[in-house]
Amino acid sequence: QVQLVESGGGLVQPGGSLKLSCAASGFTLDDYDLGWFRQAPGKEREAVSCITKSDGITYYSRSVKGRFTMSRDNAKNTLYLQMNNLKPEDTAVYYCAAGLVNGTEVEENGYWGQGTQVTVSS
Repeated sequence: QVQLVESGGGLVQPGGSLKLSCAASGFTLDDYDLGWFRQAPGKEREAVSCITKSDGITYYSRSVKGRFTMSRDNAKNTLYLQMNNLKPEDTAVYYCAAGLVNGTEVEENGYWGQGTQVTVSS
């Protein structure tokens, strides 16, 4: 069964850090373009960080560049998102996905996780 399961979300104060994990089962992450996306209340889902399997080039949205880092552990078949210096505007449900088109969009047959809530508040 193909599955992506995110974890690591929670409540954190501004300036704090969180590390999200996305564990894959039923397929190998390394075979796909991968991405982290987020959706804040009342807003459209947006790409946060994406990586292509062909050349390993990583994309970061302007709003998170320099603060967030995507990484992967192939042995654990797990994708990570290290988030530092978090801001209230980072509050959203964060999703991981596999199978992208155009670099930052999830293809119709792509895989999504269920999401994990990140809340940045004092």
